[in-house]
Amino acid sequence: MHFIAATLFAVMASTTHVVADKPSTLNIDWATYNPLSVVLKANGYLEQALADSGIRVRWVQSAGSNKALEFLNAEALDFGSTAGSAALLASVNGNPIKIVSVYSRPEWTALVTRKETGIHSPADLRGKRIAVTRGTDAYVFLIRALEESGLTERDVKPVLLQHADGKLALLRGDVDAWAGLDPMMAAAELEAGAELFHRNLEANTWGTLCVRTEFAKKHPDLVAKVLQAYEQARVFAVEHPDQLTALLAKSMRLPPEIVQRQLQRTDLDRFALGASQRATISAAGLALQRSGIIKPDVNVDAAVDALIDPSFH
Repeated sequence: MHFIAATLFAVMASTTHVVADKPSTLNIDWATYNPLSVVLKANGYLEQALADSGIRVRWVQSAGSNKALEFLNAEALDFGSTAGSAALLASVNGNPIKIVSVYSRPEWTALVTRKETGIHSPADLRGKRIAVTRGTDAYVFLIRALEESGLTERDVKPVLLQHADGKLALLRGDVDAWAGLDPMMAAAELEAGAELFHRNLEANTWGTLCVRTEFAKKHPDLVAKVLQAYEQARVFAVEHPDQLTALLAKSMRLPPEIVQRQLQRTDLDRFALGASQRATISAAGLALQRSGIIKPDVNVDAAVDALIDPSFH
């Protein structure tokens, strides 16, 4: 009798633990550089997917990959929008995350200047003030562009600002150039005549959705539901381009022509998570290693393999 009672107690305790372990809130970001996140938030696909679970959705805006990664590391986010290169840099520095999906294949960053600066290539940046957001794809893009011209970060004067502030600093004349990010970059082009003087699609790493490693281990079913909701958002975005533009313009408080410029540089097709992302992110990681930003003893290819988890697709 005592044995039966003890067994029943153990089963009840175990059941209670499972229920208690289910999160009451799922924390996910939205970002202007991730169009699908804006669609997801506006159309309520994730709330619909979780309606029967009792789990609330909490939306947090990320101003850049660096902020998304900070929030993930602090457990203020469960899912965050980042660039692949930024996720790698954070991961090798101890941020416990996994890339579980791709939300875009963008050309979202370039080097930007004003017409009157006389800057025409990365080689012209020696000694110049450059606005940049460390820990983002724009930062990695700048490092790689400098490397191609035989320069390093020590040869220029970085001015560390968030993306929107970097745009303002460029247009005010406080800096000579800016490692830009869309849609702020598109706004600088169309509203102020800023020039994209260095572009390289292949040096833009993918838009990647990251999840905290612990969350993914505990709640693989929720990761799958988030990815299913993201796929709904992607299908909507591809099938309704006019509605997508209107939705982004409203959510971002930007004119439609700026959103259209951003979308012209953003491929939202469905992509398999795997070899293409590995190659691009590894190339960025090796460039960072050559520049001394990633330590020489880090095995970059192994770090990328550990970071990317395609098992949820």
